[in-house]
Amino acid sequence: MKLMGDIQQAQLDWELIYIGRKRMRVREPEKAVPNVTNLVEADYSYWTLGYAISFQGAQKLIGAEPFSKMLPVDEFLPVMYNKHPVAKYMEYYESRDLKAFSAEPLLVYPMHYTGQPGYLSDTETSTIWDNETVSTDWDRAHSWKSRQHGKIHSDAQNKDALPSQSPLNAPSSRDEL
Repeated sequence: MKLMGDIQQAQLDWELIYIGRKRMRVREPEKAVPNVTNLVEADYSYWTLGYAISFQGAQKLIGAEPFSKMLPVDEFLPVMYNKHPVAKYMEYYESRDLKAFSAEPLLVYPMHYTGQPGYLSDTETSTIWDNETVSTDWDRAHSWKSRQHGKIHSDAQNKDALPSQSPLNAPSSRDEL
């Protein structure tokens, strides 16, 4: 796989690499990784669709004792690389230095998105675990988060991570990964 070869050649010290996710902060681009095409430093993300974890990264995640604090994985991972916007979640984890990156463009995508026919989620349209009458903020028809984030703004696209190509012989970046 070209991306992993480039990471190895650059001797990048990594612990988590998303290959499928949902960017939650879409107003600014993520920082491109020097000397590694198609890789960015991961910001706050959801939808842990696909990822690679190094042995050291796995040890860090297990060492944080996540089962004693029961935070959903989509919240836990950004806490561990210190990019979660909710300070209260971060208070429970002393060490938050996981080295997290993301493929850009992504290599894995969901088949269905929130509210589409065939969509199924055990978190986004759920209720509070101990009170089935209290819904989370994910309303299929009027999702607050979906309206707030919308599409990635053009000035927030991670263009610095993409290879420069001439329009005549530009293969899809996805094919090269």
